[in-house]
Order: sequence, then C-alpha cells, then structure tokens
Amino acid sequence: MAERTLVQAVNDGLREGMRRDADVILLGEDIGKAGGVFRATEGLLDEFGPGRVLDTPLAENGIVGTAIGMALYGLRPVAEIQFSDFIFPAFDQIVSEAAKMRYRSNGQYSSPIVVRAPVGGGIKGGLYHSQSPEAYFAHTPGLVVVTPSTPADAKGLLMSALKSPDPVIFLEPKRLYRTAKDEVPDGVHEEPLGVARIARDGTDVTVLTYGSMTPTCLEAAAEFAAAGGPSVEVLDLRTLIPLDAEAVLASVRKTGRCVIVHEAPRTCGFGAELAALVAERALGSLLGPIARVAGFDTPFPYTLEHVYLPDARRVTRAVEHVMAG
Repeated sequence: MAERTLVQAVNDGLREGMRRDADVILLGEDIGKAGGVFRATEGLLDEFGPGRVLDTPLAENGIVGTAIGMALYGLRPVAEIQFSDFIFPAFDQIVSEAAKMRYRSNGQYSSPIVVRAPVGGGIKGGLYHSQSPEAYFAHTPGLVVVTPSTPADAKGLLMSALKSPDPVIFLEPKRLYRTAKDEVPDGVHEEPLGVARIARDGTDVTVLTYGSMTPTCLEAAAEFAAAGGPSVEVLDLRTLIPLDAEAVLASVRKTGRCVIVHEAPRTCGFGAELAALVAERALGSLLGPIARVAGFDTPFPYTLEHVYLPDARRVTRAVEHVMAG
C-alpha cells in the first residue's frame, strides 16, 4: 500500500483498470503525451500505446459521442473532459443518448462509458473553470453520478465505475487533486458504487456532504470536538446516484439533526434532494431544522472565490443553528 495524492490515485485506477481489461480505452484532449491538464493520465500512453490512449480534437460532444459508439461495439471507453465546465457541449450526448440507451433498447444495449471531469473551485479558475454541475446529471435517470473525496476512494470508485454496465459521470474535486493524500491499496482496488462512508462518527448532528466539502466538514467537526462542543457525524456520500438513502436516514435518525453541505449553488442543488429525503422519511426523528450550507446563487467568482466556497466557519454556524433549534 503506497501513499498517493488523489490525482495519483486516479492515474493508478486507470492504469490498473486498463491492465485488467483490454477493452478499456481512454480518449480526451491532451491526455496522451501531455498526460492531461492535471496529469491524471500521465504515463499511460507509454504503457498502453496510441491505440488505447487517444488524443482528440477540442470537441466535447465528439469525445462523448465517440465514446458512446465505442461502448455500443463492446469497448469500455473513458472520456476525459478537461474541466467540468466544458461538459455542457456534450450534455445532449450524455442525457439523451448514453443515459437512455439501456431503456430505449429494452436492455439489448447499454452504454458503459465513464465520463471523467475535474469539478469545483479552489484553484482560482474563475467562472469558466470552477462549476459544480452534479445536480444536472443526478436529475437524469440512467446515469450513475460519483464524486470521491479521498485518494483511496478515487481509485476504488473509479475501478468500480470501469465495470459498471451503465454510464458513470465521475466528478473529481480538483482542489483535492494534490492536497488530499493518504494510503491507497496497490493493484486492483474497488469500492462499491452506491454506498456512503462514515468519515467521522458522531452522536449529536449529522453532516451530509461529498467531494471537496468532506475535508471542510471534517475540519468543522474536529473544531467542535476540540472545544467540547457537539459530536458531529460526517457522512461522505461518495455516490450521489444511486444514493445510499438508508445510510443517510440511519445517521439522521441516530443524531436527530441534519446539516447538508456542498459547494454548488444552493437553489436546486443536490442538497435540496437530501433535505426532501430527510423531511419525507425521517421527520419524526428531527430535533431541529434542516440546514443547508452551499455556494451562492451567482456565477462562480474569481476574486471572491474564498467568500463563495463554504468553509469550516459556515459549517460551524449551521451546526450551531440546528443544535439550537
């Protein structure tokens, strides 16, 4: 078991997946010799050659459309989108074609593609390189939506995604690419899709989160623990669709309080779905209001990025609010 950053774990997951299955093909902009804009595919061209690591034109709809065609012919393509903000030219291909292939063919065909995309802020990318589009895809039946927060999960969930019979939107929080570092199992390592992870056990309040906000929530929980405050349970969802609803409900029923944290804009964000789930199925267990901490309903700013992104202080205030409710 070696210590790796999150982006190194993604690279390792792709490498092991390609070694395991010769049908796994990578395609995207500058993913070959350059190794991708974040170097997530570095070295893979040297090992697997240009027949399996394909540099493409700057045309996201073409990248994803080609991947869908490959999948229908039996391959397992992994399409890289340089930034999640650039995924929208391929939106129709993803939600109208890939997501519906199994349904429209009555199970005769599927589209087992993985669309990888660096997501979120934290690198001073401004409004065109910092968006969090997970709610768009979570709203589309037929897609699996995954966003890891640790290197081990990045590799394990990615390797599971490479075996999924359905298309997977794999959102990688780029602010964690080189700041998150821990031990990652060598060789084949899989984490099941659709299973949440208790990142920190607690008894007084549940914090539901995912992706880049998981370390932020853990920081807030640690501050409460050091000050003798409420015991905060942090549940890292890991997979948004399929959602581990039972893990969410079990945690909220245990603690009686719920705070939801994500960096995407608040209105119609994935947190709204989580709040509805808790209200519909665990209302009798609640001892206080449900609180949401999210990005603001504005384009993602450049200069004020640090104001837009939820931090431990905003999470702390939300926890105090629900504890007082």
